[in-house]
Amino acid sequence: MASQVTGKAFDWKLLKRVMHYVKPYNGTFIISAVLTVFLAVSALVQPILIKKTLDEHIMLNDYNGLLFMVELMIGLLFIQTVAQYYQTYLTNALGQSVIRDLRIDIFNHITSLRLKYFDRTPIGMLITRTVSDLETIADIFSEGLISIIGDLLLVFAVIIYMLVQDWKLALITLIPMPFLFASTYVFKEAIKSSFQEVRTQVAQLNTFLAEHISGISIIQNFAREEQEMRKFKAVNLKYRDANIRSNWYYSIFFPVVEILFAVCIGLLVWYGCKRILSDGQLTVLSASGKGITPGVITEFILLLNILFRPIRQLADKFNTLQMGMVGADRIFKVLDTDEVAVNTGTLRPARLEGEIEFNNVWFAYNDENWVLKDINFHVKPGETLALVGATGAGKSSTINILNRFYEIGKGEVKVDGNNIHEYDVNYLRSQIATVIQDVFLFTDTIANNISLNNELITREQIIAAAKDVGAHEFIERLPGGYDYNVMERGATLSAGQAQLISFIRALVYDPAILVLDEATSSVDTETEILIQNAINKLMQGRTAIVIAHRLSTIQNADKIIVLDHGEIKEMGTHQELLRIDDGYYRKLYDLQFNSTGIAR
Repeated sequence: MASQVTGKAFDWKLLKRVMHYVKPYNGTFIISAVLTVFLAVSALVQPILIKKTLDEHIMLNDYNGLLFMVELMIGLLFIQTVAQYYQTYLTNALGQSVIRDLRIDIFNHITSLRLKYFDRTPIGMLITRTVSDLETIADIFSEGLISIIGDLLLVFAVIIYMLVQDWKLALITLIPMPFLFASTYVFKEAIKSSFQEVRTQVAQLNTFLAEHISGISIIQNFAREEQEMRKFKAVNLKYRDANIRSNWYYSIFFPVVEILFAVCIGLLVWYGCKRILSDGQLTVLSASGKGITPGVITEFILLLNILFRPIRQLADKFNTLQMGMVGADRIFKVLDTDEVAVNTGTLRPARLEGEIEFNNVWFAYNDENWVLKDINFHVKPGETLALVGATGAGKSSTINILNRFYEIGKGEVKVDGNNIHEYDVNYLRSQIATVIQDVFLFTDTIANNISLNNELITREQIIAAAKDVGAHEFIERLPGGYDYNVMERGATLSAGQAQLISFIRALVYDPAILVLDEATSSVDTETEILIQNAINKLMQGRTAIVIAHRLSTIQNADKIIVLDHGEIKEMGTHQELLRIDDGYYRKLYDLQFNSTGIAR
């Protein structure tokens, strides 16, 4: 589809898809189109009135007639001004309404995509799609489609009227027009490729900024400011050069248009005055009614101004339309991305028991580079399963599969005896609370970060959960308490405080299954005690899956699975696994305890 949009052929199917979003605003679109046609037609009236004023009243010393014509022109100008106001307002309102609806659709779609899509898609690119590219779609209506129709209508109306008025004078005057149309086409093609490069560089710039601002702590910790600044200057330079190239085409095209306009005026004055002098009259038309008068010359000068004004802008408007179509193509490519968790399930029981089964599960992120290989285990309701193993063993992949963030290649995953695909995906995820090491907090209050703006969760429930977790006291000490704004990613809280907030969040949502992914690995000993108490509170009556490198945190688990390169190497309780001589778990245990004499 991209090739169709960026190539010479206009993609009408894509335009039809964009126009689908106009349907709720058909009334606004129709009124805008009618006003556009009216403005195009009324633009011809002013030169006609001036011609009549000059030839029939000024040249004949008709003061009363002159006064009437002036009043008529002022009235017409007022009507045109009002019409122009509403046409501009309505077309812009139409464009903004369309992109509002599109932005809602694309945000809703992005939030439904599986994590696999984000693994290979830069966040900056998605920001460009939902902000900059959408704005170009608004231009389709405010400066593109409707405006182009009006300008084309005006151009044809002016040329036809000039030919009807005096075809010889019109043909002589319009001799440069083929050169104008040719130069307009060349400019349109040149500026189109330039605009495409500008949009590409905007996406690159946004991607760079989003990534580097998010990782500013790493840049500063490793004193990489100068090196990253050099990279930014290179990206910024490409963006600047792309804009300069587009401006260069404008700097050539507009002077060419002005020269051709001057040639048209010169031909008009030369041939018109020659005809007037040869006809031997200035104040009356020839007997045939086709003579040239000063009014005709003035009328043609005004008509040329009216004719050249939209032609100057047509190439730019065509490219605005084309760039809007390019933006639409990119937006619809995101909307057409089918990497969503297929939600065909209908099961929504009042409460899950929390039984989990993995039967011959194989999983790969790419093709058949299996991350999990023939995984089999069973967790009864209320039991705690611990997953241990080296980095990359497949621990996090296991819980991502359970949440249906990724789809398995082979095998079956069951919850309470039902395949997870039989559950409504939103319901399934609402029954599984995941607490991870790298807690994400939004720029919002503590209360809203706990409830995630869920209106069904009351302030009383939040406070009760905080007390259960042991975090109520530290929250109350903050300015504003539960209304304290934690800023972006919880920057004003310590790692331990942010972790406690995530536990409160999990508790208020009252999940049937709890997943803890390295939830205590980055906090101090005092906070770890609080968190361990919070974990014990959370685990009561719930099935839990715990991922931990520190074996001291999982010794009481009902079942421990040791993963290595995606395979289950050992399974059992802490004591059972320790009794396996030269076993994987025993080696991990000895490494953490016997080598240093302490549990880390």
